[in-house]
Amino acid sequence: MAQNFAHGNYSHTQRKARSTGGRTPRDRARRTLSQNFLADRHAVDLMVKAAAPEGLVLEPGAGEGVLTFALAEAGARVVAYEIDPRLAVRLAARTRSDPRIDVVRGDFTAARAPREPFAVVGNIPYSITSKIVDWCLRAPSLTSATLLTQREYARKRTGDYGRWSLVTVESWPWFSWRLGDTIGREGFRPVPSVDSAILRIERRPHPLVNGHRSYQELVELGFGGVGGSVRASLKARYQGVDAALAAAGVARDAVVGHVHPDQWITLWERLCR
Repeated sequence: MAQNFAHGNYSHTQRKARSTGGRTPRDRARRTLSQNFLADRHAVDLMVKAAAPEGLVLEPGAGEGVLTFALAEAGARVVAYEIDPRLAVRLAARTRSDPRIDVVRGDFTAARAPREPFAVVGNIPYSITSKIVDWCLRAPSLTSATLLTQREYARKRTGDYGRWSLVTVESWPWFSWRLGDTIGREGFRPVPSVDSAILRIERRPHPLVNGHRSYQELVELGFGGVGGSVRASLKARYQGVDAALAAAGVARDAVVGHVHPDQWITLWERLCR
């Protein structure tokens, strides 16, 4: 049975249409909600394999339920969120007699995180990827998130371009980030303009630092860009920066994006403990 929950009005649009042309209302709704449904069974299997679902799983953007049913078949208890009322009603009707699946009609990012351990698995709209990732990182009981995102986003967050982003470095002591399989654009309907990839975020069993605030202050200062290098930024507040950089194997002229998250752990150990 579908539940109403925080049905917001934000747009999932990747790129708004400049004219309606000959599109039907359904076509326009798909574009507005950034709906690209998985049509490749192999891609679904790759998602399930990467997620290894068990226990409670929350699925943002369940759509027509292709991944929903696969997760349930793999042994998960699925709470499927869908903001499109038409799709939510259809999926709820198909799962009414299935005790493994609950359908929630509404905005996943407005939901309260469960208190019990849970995972997030979903083929998510490109336009709200960051919002969903932020929601996952803030959820105290989240064990992992397996997200099908724009490939460029997944590569940026996992250092695949040789650079590291603030969100990855800042969360690194508590979460690992891994780039999974690429899912070609032809595996979706309608076909998007770019390829996707599986992004796996997993909570570490034990944090790599014991000072949450001091670590984040260090990283945020480093990413602040004062002086153009990590060294220049950190020397504005900390003593012993040169020795810390040497211990971490960071060049004196290194720009912030080239510093590996593990090196930030060493910098924190040398400068903040």
